[in-house]
Amino acid sequence: MRYILILLMAATLQSAYAQSATTEALQKKYSDSRAFYFYNNTLRMLNQTEDKDFDALIKDIEKMKFLMIDKRKDFAATDYKKIITNYKSESFEEMMSSRHQGKNFDIFVKEKDGDTKGMLVLINDSTSLFVLDIVGKIAMDKVTKLYSTIGESSEFGKRIQDFTRKSEK
Repeated sequence: MRYILILLMAATLQSAYAQSATTEALQKKYSDSRAFYFYNNTLRMLNQTEDKDFDALIKDIEKMKFLMIDKRKDFAATDYKKIITNYKSESFEEMMSSRHQGKNFDIFVKEKDGDTKGMLVLINDSTSLFVLDIVGKIAMDKVTKLYSTIGESSEFGKRIQDFTRKSEK
């Protein structure tokens, strides 16, 4: 049992480092940020309505880090541009920008030999920055559905709302 626990912890630590270095640096810089890790099976558990379209949406996600940053504390206007520059230096390419429910969505993709290996979704408003750092891929036109489904999940959605309310104070 002890061996299994050690092996499981090692696998968890190793997988945590597979996310973007910029995302890891953001989490360290903004120590009051909140981070959540999702694996494919965890995302399936969020699908409480058993929506087959959502299952199809997440089928190519290996893991995802969801980082929430309160921009009201030590976040300068130039910080967002620097974050974009840092992601681009890691070979992420800007693919799309859109708006949904008053938030700006910027989507970046990292490809190798024509295959998408990772995606970043930066969700930005006046008080918060949410980072979805995805190992794997989703259809770009479904990003807002992923965000909405995560936000509507009972426990996790409550944490997002609590964080957002805290940021607005």
